Amino acid sequence: MNNELVNTRNIGIAAHIDAGKTTTTERILYYTGVTHRMGEVHDGAATMDWMSQEKERGITITSAAITAYWNYNNIKHTINIIDTPGHVDFTVEVERSMRVLDGAVAVFCGVGGVEPQSETVWRQAERYNVPRIAFVNKMDRIGADFFTVVQEIEEKLGANPIPVQIPIGAEDKFVGIIDLIEMNAYVWNTDDNGMTFEKTSIPADLKDQADEWREKMLEKCADLGDDNFLEKYLEDSSSITEEDIKAALRNATISLKAVPVLCGSSLRNKGVQKLLDAIVAYLPSPVDVGAVKGHDPSDPDVEILRKPDNKEPFAALAFKIAVDPFVGRLVYIRVYSGTLKTGEMVYNVRTGKKERVMNLYRMSANKQQALDFVEAGDICGASGFKDIRTGDTLAEQKHPVAFESIQFPDPVIGVAIEPKTQADLDKMDVALQKLSEEDPTFKVETDNETGQTLMKGMGELHLDILIDRMKREYNIEITQGKPQVTYKEIITREVEHQEVFKKQTGGKGKFADITVRVSPSEEGATGLTFKNSIKGGVIPKEFIPAVQKGFEEAMNNGPLAGFKMQSLTVELLDGTYHSVDSDALSFEIAAKQAFRAATEKAKAILLEPVMELTVDTPDEYMGDVIADVNKRRGQVISTDSKAKMKIIKSLVPLAETFGYVTVLRTLTSGRAISSMQFHSYEEVPSQIAQGIIDQIKGKIVFIDQL
Repeated sequence: MNNELVNTRNIGIAAHIDAGKTTTTERILYYTGVTHRMGEVHDGAATMDWMSQEKERGITITSAAITAYWNYNNIKHTINIIDTPGHVDFTVEVERSMRVLDGAVAVFCGVGGVEPQSETVWRQAERYNVPRIAFVNKMDRIGADFFTVVQEIEEKLGANPIPVQIPIGAEDKFVGIIDLIEMNAYVWNTDDNGMTFEKTSIPADLKDQADEWREKMLEKCADLGDDNFLEKYLEDSSSITEEDIKAALRNATISLKAVPVLCGSSLRNKGVQKLLDAIVAYLPSPVDVGAVKGHDPSDPDVEILRKPDNKEPFAALAFKIAVDPFVGRLVYIRVYSGTLKTGEMVYNVRTGKKERVMNLYRMSANKQQALDFVEAGDICGASGFKDIRTGDTLAEQKHPVAFESIQFPDPVIGVAIEPKTQADLDKMDVALQKLSEEDPTFKVETDNETGQTLMKGMGELHLDILIDRMKREYNIEITQGKPQVTYKEIITREVEHQEVFKKQTGGKGKFADITVRVSPSEEGATGLTFKNSIKGGVIPKEFIPAVQKGFEEAMNNGPLAGFKMQSLTVELLDGTYHSVDSDALSFEIAAKQAFRAATEKAKAILLEPVMELTVDTPDEYMGDVIADVNKRRGQVISTDSKAKMKIIKSLVPLAETFGYVTVLRTLTSGRAISSMQFHSYEEVPSQIAQGIIDQIKGKIVFIDQL
């Protein structure tokens, strides 16, 4: 293992679908010597897209980890890379990767620029304070415009992009880049498909442009808060050295004040070596990131820091679980401090139990290389765990620490499934359990009334892939119903309610008396907000958690049509207990009954998932596309122009989007493209809501046929 933490980079490559993330990763693997043949996404031969569904569809579905090495300034650096999906249905893979990364490369298409999913992954990186560099890819494509993309990064993402390169030419005339720090040109050779390049002087016709952009770069660097750099810039900018610029950019990148921007064409092998240099030069090592914050498992208010040091107590975060056909349950972990040897016991803070780590692996996509030990800063695979979930903290029992877990969105779409044969029934249950272990955004439920098994996920593609995996990996033939929207419920009024639960049997009875106030939660809140206003011990404090638990469980079944409640605020005001007959279970049952009675009087409404739909269409189809959006209860929120295309953004209820891609293809003769991502839950119009409720409750609706 590499003991030099300073020379380690844990990075992710993230972007909108089709921006070229996987192709960029494949080139990185080739130039770092991990692979000796370039895998192509369009040939289904990419190393990182190892699943059969990824090879066939040409998309990344699951994040893959791999370790590479790169020499920079004659020092060998270890780069742990995670290639993440671009499709919004697999946003969980990006979310959990960002949680454990130290830095990221945001890839943008030179033509498409900042696209909808680019914004999503950028916000995810911001949420976890992940420093970024930007790579404008596909500069050889028709319509590529580096400077427009830089402008979009600033305007749409609110970032501070600092180009450290500018392209030489564009589209089919893109031949290389000008390095604004060195003020040299790098031109890739066409006779070997860009495998090699030459360092030359800047072409005369681009000298003025290079000088202009270098001056902009120096000016931005001077504004970053480095007093020494500012002093040099004001006194004599010619005295600024390459090392000065790189140091200023590195500090600004790590402190999230700037984003260095590079360009190239990964498919044509142009710019990847310089990107590797930039990864090492500007993105942080675990040492730069510093101590990671956690808290005492027994007291969330007590903060505990874990430094990236092998001598510190061991602490790691499990960020992904995969079921491997050869090694069984494989857990991806990021080690933040200490060391872990194969065969040692680790303490799972969530379960409070110790488990033995049977094997440790360095990951290479879906292949593993056995390791004897792992250290602070490593990303690795581990096997042997019996009870582990995504987001669990692993530590030493004598020195426990709990890191912030990973937050995952709720599924928005469901589909009823059943096996084609009775023999497949048990196999299906096992397969569903394993798939839901791997993917926290995939939920399996059983409809209490019909007995149907419901799969719930983030989109139609998400569920299609899961059903396909059941067929291929577990040999189960599945019959599926139509997609169903996952609605939610919420109350709109405040209600006070007293609930008395009494049950007398032959021996000890049951008794609980609570008075509660239920009310709508603040905007943006999810789940239960519980307030305990009991004074004077009228209810013993050991029974209070049971009241909270009762409401939490009851929220899974709302008063209108049995959908999950999105949010609820409950204040426990008063109550009484019986010294003999009262127990925790009595108060839990009382809470569940109070929930039902109070919410039925609190004017509940139905909420539906609304998607942000972005359509890129030629001008002549704009009217048809907008008319179709309006027909789907959609609301157009913006229209922009880019080249000869119109970009229409709208909010459309998920229920109205099934089969949209086919309709759009027909409307625009196949010339428009669309992307969709979850936006928010909004109230369903009352007339439509009543129809949904009637359907759920099984009411027969007679239609007068004239």
